[in-house]
Amino acid sequence: MRIERDGNGDFILDPAELAQRFGLPVAEFRRLQEQGLVNSTVEVGEGEDAGTSRLSLRIGNRIWRAVIGLGGEVVHEEMNIARGAPVRRDRKA
Repeated sequence: MRIERDGNGDFILDPAELAQRFGLPVAEFRRLQEQGLVNSTVEVGEGEDAGTSRLSLRIGNRIWRAVIGLGGEVVHEEMNIARGAPVRRDRKA
């Protein structure tokens, strides 16, 4: 996967490739996007990671992360399943 940037410096990702990574048909991925259910974050590398960015996309409990190099190449990517928050049970004495 190669990731482009637009004139504002925003990342442009191919929906078909992202849908594949999430195991979804492209139409379903686009539907989730339109419903606001695809969340993304960008972190800019600092120090020894300067020049790289980490993109994270989340759909439900699935999170795809990629580290992007200076030339737009994917240096590393992974798919994870987020664990639910622990249930807090208050006990009354």
